[in-house]
Amino acid sequence: MVVKGYASALQGVEATTITVEASTMSLTGEGGLTYVIGLPDHSVRESLFRCEAAIKNSGFEPIRQKQIINLSPADMRKEGTGYDLPMALAMLAMSFQISERKLKEFIIMGELGLDGKILPIRGALPIAIQAKKEGFKGIILPKSNVREAAIVNELIVYGASTLLEVASFLAGRGELERVEINTSAEFVITDDDFDVDFADVQGQEGVKRALEIACAGGHNTILIGPPGSGKTMLAKRTPSILPPMGLYEALETAKIHSVAGKLGVQASFISRRVFRSPHHTISDIALVGGGANPQPGEISLAHNGVLFLDELPEFHRSVLEAMRQPLENRQIVISRAKQTVEYPANFMLLASMNPCPCGYYNHPERECCCAPGSVSKYLSKISGPLLDRIDIHVEVSPVGYDDIINRINSGEKSSVIRNRVVKARKIQEARYILWELNGIHCNAQLPNNRVHEICLLPKSGHVLLKAAMQKLSLSARAYDRILKLSRTIADLADSEDIAIEHLAEAIHYRSLDRAAWGK
Repeated sequence: MVVKGYASALQGVEATTITVEASTMSLTGEGGLTYVIGLPDHSVRESLFRCEAAIKNSGFEPIRQKQIINLSPADMRKEGTGYDLPMALAMLAMSFQISERKLKEFIIMGELGLDGKILPIRGALPIAIQAKKEGFKGIILPKSNVREAAIVNELIVYGASTLLEVASFLAGRGELERVEINTSAEFVITDDDFDVDFADVQGQEGVKRALEIACAGGHNTILIGPPGSGKTMLAKRTPSILPPMGLYEALETAKIHSVAGKLGVQASFISRRVFRSPHHTISDIALVGGGANPQPGEISLAHNGVLFLDELPEFHRSVLEAMRQPLENRQIVISRAKQTVEYPANFMLLASMNPCPCGYYNHPERECCCAPGSVSKYLSKISGPLLDRIDIHVEVSPVGYDDIINRINSGEKSSVIRNRVVKARKIQEARYILWELNGIHCNAQLPNNRVHEICLLPKSGHVLLKAAMQKLSLSARAYDRILKLSRTIADLADSEDIAIEHLAEAIHYRSLDRAAWGK
């Protein structure tokens, strides 16, 4: 006799259904009563001890027959503690303590405590999506995970606290609590969701304009200026002017956070754009993802949001260079000997830095005390190829006394700026639907091979851009990014064509490409 149940394994942000098979074995031979096969890791092998203790402490008869449990497909490595619950249920069904009939109708996942309590797992959302795709009646999860899984429509989601509750439900002797979520009611964004506002920032109108352009087109941006000029303050307010996420983007972002175990107990999905700000001591793997058991890194956790790198030159060079490929491809591929996983990484990079080690190079009032050549050496910590991938370079000047005390005439509210950003994004989305460019939502995502078709310049624009490229020694990549940036500025101006003033402003935002910078 073979008893079958179903669990799920995560590969990147996608789930694969795992068949949990249990069968009896001959009593001859040495060893314990139960074996697990199908490429289990140490945590899955340890599941047997948790399962046997949980079965006994839940009031069931101890397993006395020799069993073998197979996790199929057997050529895929199984990791984590989420297989505890389906394995324990298969062992109970194999010993005729519960019926196996309902076992086949559900994907079941959960870690077991020795007392039979069910503990939370990672990746409940992608597991639920895959369960619906494969036609399962429903899914049984720890109560801590049910809200994130319940946003999958037309799938029955049950939450359970103990092994006994699940076993009684499968045996027809009890009921589990079904959780349902109205996604349209949950997915609501208001201005009150943001704790900070651009109206709090005094002065810095030029930087605000640059950040508005960056958000309108999804462009990478670096802020460079002396300490106390407001770089971090401006950066933290950037999410408040980004366009609200659509439901698909929210689900996509929630999948990544679900896999990483970052969704809270009460969270169903992420309704506003994330803002990730890792410390400069972060490692390569923590930033881009990976590890022995690959997990998403900060660039994937910032998917559809903002990745803010404060004090950019202080990051290890290898960490920064690891971002170059994801910045181009908007995904990260992590290859290991036994598996390859892909994580999305469609983020907007926002960075800040001082202009020199002391922080006062080009300061209007304070003198730079750095040694000759140290400014260039400091800037060289950021490689040319990485700077090439940053569309907007903004110099942030110190705020004057009058701007600090004149709080009566504060700047525009974030909601006002966001309305202009949303309008520009709608123009871009309509354009790319017309051009049949599926999956492109903003100008920064435009493939380079389509730039010349969509970002058309007037004849005088070609003359200006040629002169700028020769003077600033710009690369072909910088050329494409200037065209995309010009297109965004034109969209904000509600202009069908790129005018010479739009191009000139885009070129102005390449300040770190100037040969004289830092000399």
